[in-house]
Amino acid sequence: MNILVTGGAGYIGTHTCVALLKAGHQVVVVDDFSNSCPEAMQRVETICQQSIPFYQGDVGDKALLEKIFSENHFDGVIHFAGAKAVGESVAKPLYYYRNNVTASQTLLEVMATFDVSSLVFSSSATVYGDPHAVPILEDFPLAPTNPYGRSKLMVEQIMQDQAQADKRFNGIILRYFNPVGAHESGLIGEDPNGIPNNLMPFISQVAVGKRAQLTIFGNDYPTRDGTGVRDYIHVCDLAEGHVQALEKLHDQQGCHVLNLGTGNGVSVLEMVAAYADASHQPIPYVFAERRPGDVAQCYADASQAKQILGWQATRGLPEMVADSWHWQSGNPNG
Repeated sequence: MNILVTGGAGYIGTHTCVALLKAGHQVVVVDDFSNSCPEAMQRVETICQQSIPFYQGDVGDKALLEKIFSENHFDGVIHFAGAKAVGESVAKPLYYYRNNVTASQTLLEVMATFDVSSLVFSSSATVYGDPHAVPILEDFPLAPTNPYGRSKLMVEQIMQDQAQADKRFNGIILRYFNPVGAHESGLIGEDPNGIPNNLMPFISQVAVGKRAQLTIFGNDYPTRDGTGVRDYIHVCDLAEGHVQALEKLHDQQGCHVLNLGTGNGVSVLEMVAAYADASHQPIPYVFAERRPGDVAQCYADASQAKQILGWQATRGLPEMVADSWHWQSGNPNG
């Protein structure tokens, strides 16, 4: 299949491009480099030993999308492009709704114009909000607590409505939890612009000496050590999940919703200890007040993905932190 990957130069996008190419598919990438860099695409090409057609620009730019679709024939789209920081979304909600929701609507309009009916959407466990229980099943109530999560849910609802209106439409909604780690080559990994919003890249930058200490937001949650508990999933497991979802569900009409996670919760302090052990570096930290929009614990029941896709996460916490350290230590400045 020939797949358009939006946001393909980003963290999850690059790893998914590698997984797609390894599985024998072809990819075309569009990215505006708002949270990525050209070097990332060059490194994907190095890993895969082939060139990748690339367009620079915003997915919300309809004219650009029309140009891309007119110059290529696509069997489907994997849609990663979008802003992804919970705290930033609380401060800049309008930006999140424009960047995540309006741009996705534009993409769907152009797909319909060019008769491309298969879309894999990068959703998030944040759509569940503060879950009433864990592990989280796909049929749990949807009540996101921040604009980021609400923007993801809005796109899910748009896809559901499109599936009702156009019986040819195939929507695959992947709600994944907390991607971490890096490719085993050490050539690509998480490389956020500016101050990281996610835990693992912040820890790794402290370990490599780029930052003095980690700030842990909240140590009074009702969890085993007072810090937030999340389901961390190796980015290569996640990338493989996208490929298997595309291959298994590509020609099945309607909308399909699946969690991608490990089913295991890890606390912030447990992650800090694991990273210190893998890197043999101290990870100084201080506690701060909870961040608005954060929840105490969130981890998946991913049994549906195993049943439907034959997929499950195979890499554990030791591989996650070891691969992250391999990437960060070899690329201290990203």
